[in-house]
Amino acid sequence: MNDLNFKPLKNELDELISFMTKNYWEFHGNPKPTSEQITKNYHEGWYKDDKQTIWIENDGEKVGLIIIHDITDTIPLFDIRLGNNFRGKGLGTGALNWLKDYIFTLPDKKIRIEAYTRSDNLAMRKTLSKCGFVKEGYLRNAWENDDGSVSDSLCYATIRSDWENKVLTPIKINELPF
Repeated sequence: MNDLNFKPLKNELDELISFMTKNYWEFHGNPKPTSEQITKNYHEGWYKDDKQTIWIENDGEKVGLIIIHDITDTIPLFDIRLGNNFRGKGLGTGALNWLKDYIFTLPDKKIRIEAYTRSDNLAMRKTLSKCGFVKEGYLRNAWENDDGSVSDSLCYATIRSDWENKVLTPIKINELPF
C-alpha cells in the first residue's frame, strides 16, 4: 500500500460514475450522488472548467480523486475523495503532500492552497494538520448539505513560503482581541 500515482481524468465518465456512486461521501454536501447527477456535472464542466481533476492510483487501482478548483487563480482550493476501502491507511497524507508539491511547482507561482472541511470531519482535519496546513478559521453554519442541514466548517491553508522553507508559520488570529 502507498505506491501512489496521480493521473489526470480523461474521457473516463463511466469510471468516474462507478467511483463516485459505489462510495459514500459522508462529509460532502451530497453523500450519495447519482449517476445522472455526475453525468450532468461532467457535461457541464464540473470536472474541468477552471479545475483539474486527478485520479489517485495505488498499485494501479483508482482509489481516490482530487479536484483542484480555481486552478487558474493564484489561490486554488481542492476537494479530495478516497474510496471507502482506502480511508485510514495514510493515502490522504501521501495525496496531500503530492498536491502541495504539484501546485507549488506550477509555473504561475501559486501563493497558497486552501482547504475547507466540515468541523466533524476529524480524519480530514488531522490529515490537513499533519501535512502542514494551518487551521486559519472556524466558520459557523457555513456548510450547506443537500438534506437541508447546515454544519460548521473550518478553513485550512498552506502557503508557498512555508512549503519552500519547510516551516510552519503560525497565524496571528489572537494577536488582537477583536
